Amino acid sequence: MPATAAQPGATPRSAIRFLRLRSTQTSNLAIPTRTAAPPHARLRCHLSRSSDSTPPSPPTTPDPDPDPDPDPESESESEDTLRFAFACGGAGAGGRVYSAIALADELHASLPSSRSLIIGAPAPSLESSAAAAASYPFAPVPLHCLPRGILAAALHLRRFRPHVLVATGGAPALQACLAALMLRLPFVIQDQDASPAPATRLLAPFARRIFLAFNAPVRLLPKRRCAVYGNPIRMSILKCRASKTEALARFFPRAGLLGEHEAQVVLVLGGAEGSPEINVAVLNVYYELLRRNKDRYIIWQTGTETFCEMESLVKGHRRLFLTPCSYL
Repeated sequence: MPATAAQPGATPRSAIRFLRLRSTQTSNLAIPTRTAAPPHARLRCHLSRSSDSTPPSPPTTPDPDPDPDPDPESESESEDTLRFAFACGGAGAGGRVYSAIALADELHASLPSSRSLIIGAPAPSLESSAAAAASYPFAPVPLHCLPRGILAAALHLRRFRPHVLVATGGAPALQACLAALMLRLPFVIQDQDASPAPATRLLAPFARRIFLAFNAPVRLLPKRRCAVYGNPIRMSILKCRASKTEALARFFPRAGLLGEHEAQVVLVLGGAEGSPEINVAVLNVYYELLRRNKDRYIIWQTGTETFCEMESLVKGHRRLFLTPCSYL
């Protein structure tokens, strides 16, 4: 399928429609259950043994006061409920995590009865806090041991039984996709970068679809599986109604309040890990930029690894705001 033109700044509703269609088409897909006899793969044999070795529990009287907070991964919901699993994170990259949150939000808005599960690095991690803030159940997978991570992801997927797995990047996404291959669960990839990640290149031949933000990666991936839609945007950001004056007071409480048309705000972004080249360039010019214009403000996102170093090098200025990350 030829790649379509990107639509930057718009929620990829076409991608959402594809996920809905794919989940409907695969709702009858044979996914190993607790009683199924898996093939020869060691991981699936382990899953089968761990499931079949559990002795049957004796009959008990129903609890008249059930737990008001059931397990989010329970299998008691209707078979008609569409379930989506999102695997992301692992390196503190917000683009991977919040792309998954944005897609889950749009799916929930389009399909209120659907359920979503976020798979990522154990807490404290960006994806665990983002999932909690968005009220999505979270399933942790270990990062430092690939076999254990795949096993944990497979257990979560078997328990949640999603119709589609959406991988947005990072070590948890790789582990979850490898587990999905063993469970014969369809998965799609959403890559936010101009250059596809190594995990994306590895998993591309097995993905049902690859959603890209730029046209450049198409030549490095199976073209028939690629579609360029841009990056998803959270609707909560688009609905923000804060004025520029309120935003200035939030970032620069010591600078006083100016009219919206008087203040000039310079935003410097270098990604979650920061850009050394951008940081050095801003370090050399920030003081002169602020000295020449008393109505100019700088919001400088340095990256988590270089924040302390940049903070120690700059002179404290009431019109300069440093932050390690730009997550909202």
